Amino acid sequence: MRTLYRKFIVATLLILTISVTIGMILANFIYMTSTKQKIDQQNVEIAQNVTLILENMHSDRSSFELFLESIGNLGYQIYVVNESGEEAYFGKPFAKTDLPKEAKKVLSKKEIYHGMNHFSHKFLMMGHFSNDVENTVGIPFTMSGEQYGLFLRPNNKLLFSDIHMILAWFFVAVTVVSISGVILFAKHLIQPITKLTEATKEITRENFHYPLTINRNDEIGQLVESFNTMQKQLQHNDEARKSFINNVSHDFQSPLMNIQGYAELLLSQKVNEHEFREYLQVIDHESKRLSILTKQLLLLTSLDQGAYPMMISEVQLDEQIKQTIRRYQWRLQEKEIEVSYKLPSVRMKVDAELMSNVWDNLLTNAIKYNTHGGSIWISLSRNESFLTIIVRDSGIGMSKEAVTQIFDRFYRVDSSRKSDGTGLGLSIVKQIIDLHGGEVKVDSKDAKGTTFTIILPIMKKKLEE
Repeated sequence: MRTLYRKFIVATLLILTISVTIGMILANFIYMTSTKQKIDQQNVEIAQNVTLILENMHSDRSSFELFLESIGNLGYQIYVVNESGEEAYFGKPFAKTDLPKEAKKVLSKKEIYHGMNHFSHKFLMMGHFSNDVENTVGIPFTMSGEQYGLFLRPNNKLLFSDIHMILAWFFVAVTVVSISGVILFAKHLIQPITKLTEATKEITRENFHYPLTINRNDEIGQLVESFNTMQKQLQHNDEARKSFINNVSHDFQSPLMNIQGYAELLLSQKVNEHEFREYLQVIDHESKRLSILTKQLLLLTSLDQGAYPMMISEVQLDEQIKQTIRRYQWRLQEKEIEVSYKLPSVRMKVDAELMSNVWDNLLTNAIKYNTHGGSIWISLSRNESFLTIIVRDSGIGMSKEAVTQIFDRFYRVDSSRKSDGTGLGLSIVKQIIDLHGGEVKVDSKDAKGTTFTIILPIMKKKLEE
């Protein structure tokens, strides 16, 4: 964060420097192309007025000098020279007094000298303040029959009045306050990012309870809010991961222990024929349970990858559901469950194998948790946009709390249900339906049965690609 802090300060100072540089370039351009000529012309007019007064009102040298001295006191630097080479200075002295060749034409050819307009300086605009006779305007005039040249320029020190000093200090104060403000603002801006960094480090240590309280209404505040949401989600995922591992371990351990225990009993050779068959049935049941659990875990892993290779094709859904019913006919007869359905002919683009898994899970659940002599109702309907499948049973039902968790992995409602199933079937159903862009709804009440409603969008572009 210190690096970011420095970068922010350096960037601000760089922007300030570039701004000043561009401002100076622009100011120099305007001065050199327009302002310089105007200033020269203004001073030529002032010098012409002075010489006009000299020619019309003053005849002797004493009055001539007093008048020019008064002009110098008003804020001008004046250099006067005649044909004989006599010269005089009024006002602040010049630092350089050498006349260039162009300036000498004021006396020899009576031409006006535009020294301010033609004066060049390596710092361009700063040449305006150069205290040099060359940086003046020259006007020829005649007094007492003798030719003179008057060279004039404003006294820059006198031009810097109190108001100019106030403005200069104002700009200095603005610069200092601006830079200080940027430094303080940068520090204030970096503080929440530093806290975010510390919180991120805590997350890498699997500390998902690190308090991050930054109350801001800007983008950083939104970032903090998103971070807190992410932290809660990571905490939930971590708990789900640990619970998943515990459940998988338990669900694998139980049947394996049963298989191992009954296998040891069989090896003891102290069992009769009836016990022998009973133990074999238990081993067969537990091995099938392990096989189902393994297949479901593999399927869930594939679905979780997000890039499951779906094999989309036209499927006769009504026939697929009827085949599932026929496959479990023996279990239906065993529990004397009556199945009725309304399955009109419907073809739709889906993954046939995955959808077969959905019907298999829903029907086996409807049978498993139904009452003896109960009923199952299956319906299929469609409109222009959606396909709706309803599977309703008259079984033992679920509480409201159980309904909210029914799609969680390894969740089973109560202890009476833990001897059968893996707790993964309905989680697989939801992921398959989500993968097809649909949704699953559950409506259930204790001792009054359960209804699963599946809604699938028709002609989903994502599935057709």
